[in-house]
Amino acid sequence: MKRDQIRKRLDDASFEWDVVVIGGGASGLGAAVDAASRGYSTLLLEQGDFATGTSSRSTKLIHGGVRYLRQGHIGLVKEALRERGVLRRLAPHLVRDLGFVVPTYDWWEGPFYGLGFKLYDALAGDLGLAESRSLSRAATLDRIPTVEPKGLRGGVIYHDAQFDDARLAVSLARTLDDIRGAPLNYMKVIRLRKAGGRVAGVFARDEDHPDRPVYEIRARAVVNATGVFCDALRRLDRRGCAPLVRASQGVHLVLPRAFLPGDSAIMVPHTDDGRVLFAVPWHDRVLLGTTDTAVKRPTLEPRALRSEVDFLLRHAARYLAGKPGRADVLSVFAGLRPLFRARGGATAALSREHVIEVSPSGLVTLTGGKWTTYRRMGEDVIDRAAEVAGLEPRPSQTLNLLIHGWTEERPPAWEGYGSDAENLKALCAGEPSLARPLHARLPGTEAQVVWAARFEMARTVEDVLSRRTRALLLDARASAECAPRVAALLARELSRDAAWQESQVRAYRVLARRYLP
Repeated sequence: MKRDQIRKRLDDASFEWDVVVIGGGASGLGAAVDAASRGYSTLLLEQGDFATGTSSRSTKLIHGGVRYLRQGHIGLVKEALRERGVLRRLAPHLVRDLGFVVPTYDWWEGPFYGLGFKLYDALAGDLGLAESRSLSRAATLDRIPTVEPKGLRGGVIYHDAQFDDARLAVSLARTLDDIRGAPLNYMKVIRLRKAGGRVAGVFARDEDHPDRPVYEIRARAVVNATGVFCDALRRLDRRGCAPLVRASQGVHLVLPRAFLPGDSAIMVPHTDDGRVLFAVPWHDRVLLGTTDTAVKRPTLEPRALRSEVDFLLRHAARYLAGKPGRADVLSVFAGLRPLFRARGGATAALSREHVIEVSPSGLVTLTGGKWTTYRRMGEDVIDRAAEVAGLEPRPSQTLNLLIHGWTEERPPAWEGYGSDAENLKALCAGEPSLARPLHARLPGTEAQVVWAARFEMARTVEDVLSRRTRALLLDARASAECAPRVAALLARELSRDAAWQESQVRAYRVLARRYLP
């Protein structure tokens, strides 16, 4: 997947794409892959890097949503559980099963939650994972040795799936490239192209080379899949349109593995604000989250509030014997959820289902949803876009389309490269120095930097340390320390000079400081 080669496909201004998708997160990638799977000529444009925003800042779970079950959203849960099973089949190198333990401290909790999880199992049908079951006090401590033992009666275990969100995003971009679609990051849509009052394409600027002329891109269908920023794009179409979404901020803390050394996660079914709380083992760290805070104006780089960090640490202290404090936090990250707008009410109560809107001029907007249902969201919006644009009806092929890197053989260290892992090994064999770790406290190697630049469209130090590896999330301080080496490797691959390297390191270190508590 080479960016310059794909970009050259835009040089022919007379070419008309069947589908242009704006947005390179979960919904945009899902829509573009679906469109290309049907044989439509498909272009995806992302103003930053793939999954720069919300789609790289999730709780890293592919799940039905036990909280939605409690709220009575049976249809939403059933669909998500089905998609969980589909994604495990299409991307076994990216998605793995994980047991979640609900520790119980009151006599009624075991039977109550046990019954709920049996319904959760049943809704998954033949795509289910291991069955939920009750655990004795001893079995609970065996699975979660660091759980708060005082007053512990036992627990209930159920199963969902875990993934790396940014790695799936990059794999979907490569899948799109594999099936002759055109994914382009750092390509910002600055206005819509219209003909006869109808949306007929876009004008886009190459943010990687802003000195180049703006591209005029013709298209029969244009899909707005820009998440929390969808209203800004809708206003390019209709200046006074009413907002479609509200943004809700979710914050996660990353802690050392010692706080949760077992192979199971903890799920707390009811926090002070009515959410569920997860403590999840991830890349030899512990991921703790999340919050739900209404945000008036979405930003590309949201910041965690002090109150949100305190909220998470306070709840963690209730359920973990080792009480984590601010000094233990390796990284803090925040993401914004695009929730379908309703009148008043807390954002925790707003719909997580996806919504499709078609404007009078034919702009098709997709918003809402979550990573688990990205494939179904893509199928639904392309069905609608094809109808609006008068494209030849063709069925979606994504139900059986294997994600790039597909393999059933997972390497000893779960990394998500799948079948590409052998190519990374070959890269190191040809240049042994690339096998060196990026940092003593981080899992990445120099080979991953070179690979990201050559085959995954990484253009900046942030692309590599935040999304191609997860260094920024795993240990913000360590990631800042290895930024100069990453900049040097990228400069070699991208033909950048020393001034570029210095600028990249400065910018990245400013960013990394924002991920500290």
